[in-house]
Amino acid sequence: MPSFRIDRLVRHSPRAMYDLVADVERYPEFLPLCESLRVLRRQPGEGGTEILVAEMGVGYKAIRERFTTRVTLDPANLRIVAEYIDGPFRHLENRWGFKEAPGGGCNVDFFITYEFKSRTLGLLMGTMFDRAFRKFTDAFEARADTIYGAAAPVR
Repeated sequence: MPSFRIDRLVRHSPRAMYDLVADVERYPEFLPLCESLRVLRRQPGEGGTEILVAEMGVGYKAIRERFTTRVTLDPANLRIVAEYIDGPFRHLENRWGFKEAPGGGCNVDFFITYEFKSRTLGLLMGTMFDRAFRKFTDAFEARADTIYGAAAPVR
């Protein structure tokens, strides 16, 4: 099963980065491949979490797909987990974590694992998805710079 993980130092606070990633409705404005995102349901979860059910539309050239995920927002622990519900995947899970970095800024930990139901779709979209996932953290950091300002680089 394909997977990707990155732990990246960014100049913004853990809370600011958490808030940015938790604002899923804004993803179509800046996230590679994301053409639409609609929150179908919001409900309180356990321990101060919030559960979203969201449908994302992704596309590349003539290929368009939609899938639904269950997103758990955990503001107390600065964690976000998205789990697959329905769509073209057999499996999809991604996790975000945000921790204060020594010297300022934060370490953003992003992990995703996925598998398409169809081998053909996996061959068509797999390489493109892999490239897009590698650009996700860049897209979120650029978005943070736009919203919060591009402060001096974190060292």
